Amino acid sequence: MTTISGKTNLVGLIGWPVSHSVSPPMHNAAFAALGLDWCYVPLPVPIEPADRIGEAVRGLRALGLRGANVTVPHKQAVMPHLDWLTPAAQAIGAVNTIRVEPDGALSGDNTDAPGFVADLREHGVDSSGKNVIVLGAGGSARAIVYGLAASGARKILIVNRTVDKAASLANQMQALFPNCAIAAQPLAQPLADVAEQTDLIINTTSLGMTPDVAGLPWEPDVKFSAHQAVYDLVYNPPQTRLLQKARVDGAQAIGGLGMLIWQGAIAFERWTGVAAPVDLMRRTVTEIFAKR
Repeated sequence: MTTISGKTNLVGLIGWPVSHSVSPPMHNAAFAALGLDWCYVPLPVPIEPADRIGEAVRGLRALGLRGANVTVPHKQAVMPHLDWLTPAAQAIGAVNTIRVEPDGALSGDNTDAPGFVADLREHGVDSSGKNVIVLGAGGSARAIVYGLAASGARKILIVNRTVDKAASLANQMQALFPNCAIAAQPLAQPLADVAEQTDLIINTTSLGMTPDVAGLPWEPDVKFSAHQAVYDLVYNPPQTRLLQKARVDGAQAIGGLGMLIWQGAIAFERWTGVAAPVDLMRRTVTEIFAKR
């Protein structure tokens, strides 16, 4: 159990709601294992009134917190209230990690992109030089496309129901990463034409997430191949319909729980300056989900 003293360093999770989050037990287990006098607490901030999020962000500095994670629906809303942003946060257009700097400045970062890349590598997947399909064009897709392009992907095709949204994302990222060919395609266009030449397929949509576990963001008749890896950001349930299909077809199937852990581990290191105990954090989160 975490012991709180007058010297305890506080961080937390800004979001609405946050009662379901596994981040507090994950981080507090890590702090305890390393003997760090830190504590991670939930910081629920409602959407209304609209100025509440600004009050909450400024309150981090006023109350002496060391930083915070930010989750939905506030990843964009916190940005105007920060003093500066990392290049990743600026490009992705979202902040998931705030740090209170020694001089009191509030810096915004995004650890979703490096967290995703780190989890890929842990599963033996190197996106460098690869052809990738990204399903969806929302906030998660922005982080994923940024992470893929920054790590050297050769070609990225963004597939989305609304092709204009996918095209806008593709154009923005193409300007940042001219060496990566980034394009868009409507979901209605057949995937079979491009699937065979693809090395990595990533689902960034909520299709297949509890309670809509029957959702499938892929054409049922288009098979995956043994040389492909299929990554689903959805981690509840751990075996989505997409991942089940990938395994049946012989592809490598990777769930999104690892990204949750790695983005948290990177935030942990940003705050503390200490390497995160990733294996312990993974065990903690896995045990929590096993009981749900």
